[in-house]
Amino acid sequence: MRVILLTGKGGVGKTSHAVATALGAARCGHRVFLLSTDSAHSLGDSLGCRIGPRPVPVADQVVAQEVGVLDELAYSWSEIQEWLRELLREETDELVAEELLVFPGLEELIALRAIRQVEAMREFDVCVVDCAPTGSTLRMLRFPDVLRIFMENFFDFERRGARLLRPLLERIHAKNLIPREQFFDAFERLYREIEEVRRILLDRTRTSARLVVNPTRVVVEETRRSFAYLCLYGVNTDGVIVNRELPAQAAEGYFSRWREKERSEIAAIEASFPVPIFHAPLYPHELIGKAMLATLSNAVYGDRDPAEFFLTHSPLRLFKRGAHTVLELDAPNIARDDVSVAQNGDVLVVHLRDAHRLIALPDSVLGKSVEEVSLRDGVLAVLFEA
Repeated sequence: MRVILLTGKGGVGKTSHAVATALGAARCGHRVFLLSTDSAHSLGDSLGCRIGPRPVPVADQVVAQEVGVLDELAYSWSEIQEWLRELLREETDELVAEELLVFPGLEELIALRAIRQVEAMREFDVCVVDCAPTGSTLRMLRFPDVLRIFMENFFDFERRGARLLRPLLERIHAKNLIPREQFFDAFERLYREIEEVRRILLDRTRTSARLVVNPTRVVVEETRRSFAYLCLYGVNTDGVIVNRELPAQAAEGYFSRWREKERSEIAAIEASFPVPIFHAPLYPHELIGKAMLATLSNAVYGDRDPAEFFLTHSPLRLFKRGAHTVLELDAPNIARDDVSVAQNGDVLVVHLRDAHRLIALPDSVLGKSVEEVSLRDGVLAVLFEA
């Protein structure tokens, strides 16, 4: 199944372009699932119809869903939810406990699992994901790495400890402090599901991201960083969509200076992103409903199939250079002072400005120290000793 992630700074129009991409793919004959992982869902607002936590048809060959965190918790992870609820009820009332169940990172976790669920249906050719704004999307991409480190280093220890302490706590009527065995089973199942999604997201033959950007300086700067962060997490970006470009008529009169500034930002976008650039005009009205969003799809993609790969590239590469092993990572628009690399056992910790990734190292470089780190032409190279 083809997966297309639409993301960008909040307010740039990514939801409209997610819907437009889905409608365009359906027009080309694909069966499309349109999935919103943004906690502030706006798919329904964009389409002008009600969309909820269960899949509903919204157009010919297009099914849509807005992921609901509490609904998914109750439906899929009742063992985890029940233990957390019992633990929290001892300190607070039931209503507050329900709110506290949605802890930081949980929404991103639910979003990851939703992508897997769509593939498991085996009914769709394409899944278009209307992602949360960039910060939340990056947390979603980082979560599998963090969970994997926890599972490989701490999970078995925690489970054995719980087995030892459970009989003692039952005697003093404090058994709720330790999760039941079903909790650990559910958590292990969750880990397997998230690992499957990680493989989907990092598979450049199936998944790509598209960044939506407005031609304004603040948005362009954040999108540059987002592009570098997507490379950091190993996600292939196959396009940037420049949204709401002023029409040619704006070259004169009140908007002439704004139009001139916009042209310089568009030139900066074309110079900053080594991927195909798509353009969408600023319309004189809001784009609401299938007809208007289909018009947007035609303006952006023309006769091309939105589900095709406009670029296939691996942003993370591992190869041999003589006797040395080299790990290369695309880091466009990042200065050398914003990069740091550290090795912690079998994990390489890479920081790019305010984002970081824990990269599990293969057996071939375990026990070998980092000999050199360089950043040239937007590519970070980590050289391991021979």
